[in-house]
Amino acid sequence: MKKTLVLLAFVLLALPSFTQKGKLFIIGGGKRPPELTRRMLQEASLDKGGYAVIIPFASAEPDSAVFYAQQQFLEKNMPVLPILNSHLSKNTLDSVKNAKLIYFTGGDQNKLMKALRQTELYQAIWQCYQQGGMIAGTSAGAAVMSKKMITGNEKRYPTYSQTSQSIEAENIEFGEGMGFLEKTIIDQHFLIRSRHNRLLSAVIEFPEYLCVGIDESTAILVQNNIAEVVGTSQVIVFENPKKSKIQQGIKLGAKNLRISIYVAGEKFKVR
Repeated sequence: MKKTLVLLAFVLLALPSFTQKGKLFIIGGGKRPPELTRRMLQEASLDKGGYAVIIPFASAEPDSAVFYAQQQFLEKNMPVLPILNSHLSKNTLDSVKNAKLIYFTGGDQNKLMKALRQTELYQAIWQCYQQGGMIAGTSAGAAVMSKKMITGNEKRYPTYSQTSQSIEAENIEFGEGMGFLEKTIIDQHFLIRSRHNRLLSAVIEFPEYLCVGIDESTAILVQNNIAEVVGTSQVIVFENPKKSKIQQGIKLGAKNLRISIYVAGEKFKVR
């Protein structure tokens, strides 16, 4: 029996680890200041060689999204591989797996996930991450980093604009994102579009999640579950440590929520 347990322990140790090995660079949308882009490229080690992959599936105009993203990378003389559909040859899939950086452009996160889900490209992106590559994204490309993804829609107010106007139960719509962050919900354009109500609703209904709002021209660099703020604005983090929830009809209330406001250079743990 003891020999069997020892052998089992050895086999488990020999299995590949699926802990986070790569990095995430999650941008809240808007303009990307040069220092933000520079940090992303450095952290991806693209200054030492290699290439970036651009995935523009979230955009209504993928060709334009690739063009503008390429300008950013090509200014640094970085080789770039654009991916314009999810049906790829083995050679192209291998190129995705071995990229130093995979970059999701902005647009509609639902469109992006619909194009990626249950494809070999989805698996290739994950493999790139597991073997040390960086996954980056802006706006919609930031939202998909969460497993529990804000879709951008509200169930009760389908015609709402950019700002959620209520803190209500079962109103915010969620989908399934890429899942690089298991227990963290990402929101973007956060301060400029006053999206506090959306994340407050989320943290009350799902208190086990860390709810992170990233403003424009700002990013979080994530490695080993530690996030560092990069850029020119702030990152707002909501927590519900007491799992407080008060519901009156459809209206939500809570007590002793925790809010933290982080500026560039500061760090916090993600889940």
